[in-house]
Amino acid sequence: MNIASKPGPVMSHAKMAILAFAVMIISFPASAKSAPDSFADLAERLLPAVVNISTTQVIEGRSGPQMPQLPPGSPFEDFFKEFFDRGGPNGNGQRRKRKATSLGSGFIIETRTNGDSYVVTNNHVIQDADEITVILQDNSRLDATVVGRDVKTDLAVLKIKSKRKLPSVKFGDSDKSRVGDWIVAIGNPFGLGGTVTSGIISARGRDIRSGPYDNFLQTDASINRGNSGGPMFNMDGDVIGINSAIYSPSGGSVGIGFAIPSSGAKPIVAQLIKFGEVRRGWLGVHIQAVTEEIAETLGLDKPRGALVASLIKDGPAEKSGVKTGDVILEFNDRKVPEMRKLPRIVAETEIDKPVSLTVWRDGKEVKLKVIVGQMDESEVIAALDDEDAPGKPGGDRMVDPLGVALAEITEPLRAQFKLDKEARGVVVTEVKEDSVAAEKGIRPGDLIVEVSQGEVTTPGQVTEKIDAARKEGRKRILLLIEGQTGLRFVALKINKEK
Repeated sequence: MNIASKPGPVMSHAKMAILAFAVMIISFPASAKSAPDSFADLAERLLPAVVNISTTQVIEGRSGPQMPQLPPGSPFEDFFKEFFDRGGPNGNGQRRKRKATSLGSGFIIETRTNGDSYVVTNNHVIQDADEITVILQDNSRLDATVVGRDVKTDLAVLKIKSKRKLPSVKFGDSDKSRVGDWIVAIGNPFGLGGTVTSGIISARGRDIRSGPYDNFLQTDASINRGNSGGPMFNMDGDVIGINSAIYSPSGGSVGIGFAIPSSGAKPIVAQLIKFGEVRRGWLGVHIQAVTEEIAETLGLDKPRGALVASLIKDGPAEKSGVKTGDVILEFNDRKVPEMRKLPRIVAETEIDKPVSLTVWRDGKEVKLKVIVGQMDESEVIAALDDEDAPGKPGGDRMVDPLGVALAEITEPLRAQFKLDKEARGVVVTEVKEDSVAAEKGIRPGDLIVEVSQGEVTTPGQVTEKIDAARKEGRKRILLLIEGQTGLRFVALKINKEK
């Protein structure tokens, strides 16, 4: 029997299934915006708020012929030196000044009733500039002054004054943007003037090693020299990024550009306008990444969080009860999926604000409260000189599972390895080339301060803790090492197999 020729329950179910499938097909793409037929309306609305920035820097130096390169001890060396010291062929002995100009981009973010307008750009666009000029879309030129700048995020805010009300744009929420979303970039590539390009967000959270708070949006929209400081817009016309860098062997666009996300830029810009500087939160810890080996030794289910390698004396973390060896999992109710996320989260936190802190300690989560301090932007942490370590002194104990020779701290060793008077732990006097310690960068002169998060002062204590870990069936042991670069945790294999 042909069921299609006769109505009934089967037919009804079939129709319902087909109808439901059709609804799924129709409704599925509704969550994503389709590609626009044209960007013309968007560009027409946004272009007037995007500006070109021209900077001039006065450079003092000689012009004309330069002193030739001569071999050391040449009889002509004194002759040419005296000749060029007198000013070369002109003979006036004066150093000449010349003006160097450069071009970048920016955008007006706020216009006030008194005629003041604020322009956002990159710090590297206006760095070391003696004169800054903002060029509007109609080619009118306005002198600009620097309101504030932040080197660490490469952001700067300028102020211009106009008799007429200038158009402006507003920040959007970059956290809501997804990989694959359409974006529009506007800037001043190669000094050509207002130029519109389009593309998509290619990736999020890129770390290009340009600063401590890298969290770039990556795009394939054409971004070239001169685009720096220009805005990246979403399809609603909101600024979700500030175009800042490109990856290019040739210097031109190869489809890999990077923008500072608005979620990080917006609070920085607000502080620069209000204070003229950035006031960042500070926790007072030195941290390192949690590797798979370290996670295993600490009993974590997977590598996550930021491992506290050391505490700054009297810092907010030390006062709140944070300990060396803790893994910070959450800060201010925000998860810390990896080490490099924590500095940015802390920096964005309000000064003197009490916040919650979740750390992993002794195999369980511990809740703490910490009052966020203010970072000293001029703070410099100096590393020890990296000198070749001396050879192994006598009377040391070889710890075979690690492949190191250890000794207690003595005055001769303190002098030999240039150890601090307050140094603590056990001295590494030799490292075997093919050992697990060598693989992790441990070297003679390093100190083993803790083993399995317990302090050690003798080589015997180190071997005892290794034996205890083996009896517990553990494959790795966690060491706290103080070396040339400061304190760090290292997880080493201790299984008997090589």
